[in-house]
Amino acid sequence: MGPGRGDRGRAPLRLKAIWEFRYPPEVLAEGMDVVEAIWDDMRSYAGYLSHVIVEDVEDPGHILVVSEWTSSEDADRVRDEYAENPNRVRADELVSEPRRRIVAKRVA
Repeated sequence: MGPGRGDRGRAPLRLKAIWEFRYPPEVLAEGMDVVEAIWDDMRSYAGYLSHVIVEDVEDPGHILVVSEWTSSEDADRVRDEYAENPNRVRADELVSEPRRRIVAKRVA
């Protein structure tokens, strides 16, 4: 098996929760502030490991957050606990279409 295949020597599973935000140009700056505030908050939750925020260079305002969690249960629990947070509510008000979440695991 090549690198990254099999279980020997592999780090524990780090679940990826990928969030997609689409902000129209007129609210992009505020939208980015809100996204950054949300993910700054995540650092205080049990199960959170890390995140990176990226913007589609061909579609400004299309923002992805790739976060890592210890388990899907932790990611789901924090999503539910954070549901009424003003930052999350504001993010939903600003997006041009509903936010989407993809839960994934590394395969290679």
